[in-house]
Amino acid sequence: MSGAMSAWQVMAEWRRVMVPLAVLVLLNVLAYLVVVYPLSQRVANVEERNRAAELGLEAARAEYNAAEGTVTGKDRASAELATFYRDVLPTSLAGARRLTYPRLEQMAEAAGLSSQNYRFETIDLRDSSLTRAMVKMALTGDYDGMRAFLHALESAPEFVVIDDVALAEGTQATGDLALTIQLSTYFRADGP
Repeated sequence: MSGAMSAWQVMAEWRRVMVPLAVLVLLNVLAYLVVVYPLSQRVANVEERNRAAELGLEAARAEYNAAEGTVTGKDRASAELATFYRDVLPTSLAGARRLTYPRLEQMAEAAGLSSQNYRFETIDLRDSSLTRAMVKMALTGDYDGMRAFLHALESAPEFVVIDDVALAEGTQATGDLALTIQLSTYFRADGP
């Protein structure tokens, strides 16, 4: 018991120092629980709100960039459409006729084909500023001439859509083939 007594004696001697230290430790724990811990939670909440705000800002920027890209894309598409109307399509009915009649006849002659029939008509397209100019022509000649004509037509710079092609044996004893082709081009009904 002398060892236990000596510990009590040591504590009694150091009581003046131990009691204020114990009070300081208790005050330190209370200060942590009352002041520091709630402030650290607020800081954590602020950091979390900042992260959420940054993510929201990034999403808003991405949405803005997408919207800006849409506007830019729409402007570019409008400019390209205007260029297509101005530079590619015929500007009038007379331009559509010039593009189809003499040009098709010249291509047929260059391929060694003879034109048997040619029909031109216009069709107003509903809900559109374009008018369709449709050409139907019948040609006769040999197979190589037909291929050369179709190749020249497909590689021509003029805007012509091949709607229908029919190839049949000719009625003459020459062995020629008969090609019936229907094509379309479009022009602005209201002019340039």
